[in-house]
Amino acid sequence: MFTCMTSSPEETGHLAELVGQKIREGTVLCLEGDLGAGKTLFVQSLARTLGVEGDVTSPTFNLMNVYEGICRIYHFDLYRLETEEELDDIGFYEYTEEPEGIVVIEWPDKFPESLPDDYIEVRIRKLGEDSDERQIDFSSIGEKNQEFIKELEDFVHTGH
Repeated sequence: MFTCMTSSPEETGHLAELVGQKIREGTVLCLEGDLGAGKTLFVQSLARTLGVEGDVTSPTFNLMNVYEGICRIYHFDLYRLETEEELDDIGFYEYTEEPEGIVVIEWPDKFPESLPDDYIEVRIRKLGEDSDERQIDFSSIGEKNQEFIKELEDFVHTGH
C-alpha cells in the first residue's frame, strides 16, 4: 500500500493521469470514497490518458458505461444497486472475473463479497469538509497486482 496527498482537483487529476500511464489491460480498479471525494474526476483523467475523447460521466443511472480508447474501459457505479442479483442482471461478473480492457468500479464497498479476487483499491478521502485536499491510498487486493503496485508507487512518487 502507498499513499498520495493532493491539494487540488488538478493534482488529483494529474495523479490519475500517472496511473493511466502505467495501468495494464486486465486490471480491475475499485474506487472508494464519499460523495464528492473525486472518484469521477479520477476516472475522467484516467480515461483521457487512455485516449478516450468523448464525455466521461459517472454511470449512476446507467450502472455501466463503456469508453473506447487505447483499450476499452468498463466503468461501473454500484451506488444505486440494492442486491447482488442486480449485479447478475447487468453482467457484472462477466466483466470482472476475466477482465478485458480495464474495469473501474465506483462504490465497490456496497458488495465487497462480489468483487474479484484480484483488484487495485483506490481509496479517496477528503481532508476537511470544504477542503480540496485529498488523501489517496492505493493497495493491491490479492496477489496478481502486488508487483504493479510497487511499480506504480515508484512511478507516481517520481512524477507527482
